[in-house]
Amino acid sequence: VPPGLGAGPAPAHSPNYLSAPRNRPEGKVLETVGVFEAPKQHGKYETGQLFLHSVFGYRGIVLFPWQARLYDRDVASPVTEKSENAAGHGSKEVKGKTHTYYQVLIDARDCPHISQRSQTEAVTFLANHDDSRALYAIPGLDYVSHEDILPYSSTDQVPIQHELFERFLMYDQTKVPPFVARDTLCAWQEKNHPWLELSDVHRETTENIRVTVIPFYMGMREAQNSHVYWWRYCIRLENLDSEVVQLRERHWRIFSLSGTLETVRGRGVVGREPVLSKEQPAFQYSSHVSLQASSGHMWGTFRFERPDGSHFDVRIPPFSLESNKDEKTPPSGLHW
Repeated sequence: VPPGLGAGPAPAHSPNYLSAPRNRPEGKVLETVGVFEAPKQHGKYETGQLFLHSVFGYRGIVLFPWQARLYDRDVASPVTEKSENAAGHGSKEVKGKTHTYYQVLIDARDCPHISQRSQTEAVTFLANHDDSRALYAIPGLDYVSHEDILPYSSTDQVPIQHELFERFLMYDQTKVPPFVARDTLCAWQEKNHPWLELSDVHRETTENIRVTVIPFYMGMREAQNSHVYWWRYCIRLENLDSEVVQLRERHWRIFSLSGTLETVRGRGVVGREPVLSKEQPAFQYSSHVSLQASSGHMWGTFRFERPDGSHFDVRIPPFSLESNKDEKTPPSGLHW
């Protein structure tokens, strides 16, 4: 939970209130933000559901759900089952299971508190003009797994501060939750679906460090008489143990359908060497990769350091880079 945001003291047999400091210099006066609800064990959350992120602690609101295939390498499939995942590379087969993820808006007031732990620009897209290298980002959008959502309710008609909130959602006290999608949200989702779509999620744990990878196809650009295909991938590193560890190096292998195999080594990730502790167990970032072929695979390892100076390697689950059959047109409706 961000500093100053937490569950306030509640009398016995009453709801658990979510509180935040009022804008006073001492920052010690709490006011009610909302009331926690019981997380859903079955079914999915609806558009307009307010929530706290259980790992990164920010306030957010659900825009719409995605049905993803989760390939969890910590859960081995029976040998008799055929694998849906072609990126085996001699390791155990994994069968994808359907899992719900959500496209969400992050409250801008919480972004400064989470910027060291998670990038708050989880969606990027290619520009539709001559500069084939141009990438644009949409701030304050994220993808959140069902189990990371701690739902709450609020009587505030504008409970989330984000420039897209009132363009995408409107208050309707007759509905539960009382925020419903405007036509602009439906139109935006339909137009930009190819860029936003989350389809595969890959997860693997090594020595209590869990790595989750979500790849996204971004499109193809022509450059110097050849085609270049772009993907972004979002990676979450999570320390499931109490021992403090620090990410020191990354080692990627990138295989292209054209037959090339590239090796990438480097210090840290996105210029950082994050520390994963019991207090701040997770770190999330996004990066990009391009191939001169319409598909490929990536896999590799992260090297971590323990407090005693020893190192260990954590596997990055292999994942496929697939291009969508229908060619994409760039996002629309992003500039208002």
